[in-house]
Amino acid sequence: MTDAPATAPFLTAWFEILDGDDPSRILDLISDDFSLSILFSTGDGNATDFAGDRAALVGYLAQREKGTRTHHLLSAATLGQDELFLGEVRRAGVPEASFVAAGRVNDEGRLRRLLIGRSSEIRFT
Repeated sequence: MTDAPATAPFLTAWFEILDGDDPSRILDLISDDFSLSILFSTGDGNATDFAGDRAALVGYLAQREKGTRTHHLLSAATLGQDELFLGEVRRAGVPEASFVAAGRVNDEGRLRRLLIGRSSEIRFT
């Protein structure tokens, strides 16, 4: 993951791990009370919502095409414990979708909440 300066350090590291050789390492970064919703649109009104706790994240990781997509930062911000990350997903270097992620990191430096929306229908670049 490259492109812009990281101003959301936790989520920047998260996507770097997700794009790496062992994406399941992100499971070590979540809190005991973790919850998420990843709304994953593939276009034409088709979307899947991976929502829940650690088990939902495990399910999301299991269905991913490891090593085919990469996440690229367009802009980011940190507000206290909250991080916002606007990015682009690329497949073999070709833009495929835009996404926005919002995460809340607890006092121990673990991710408590994660909300991601992805769409192939809009580009920010």
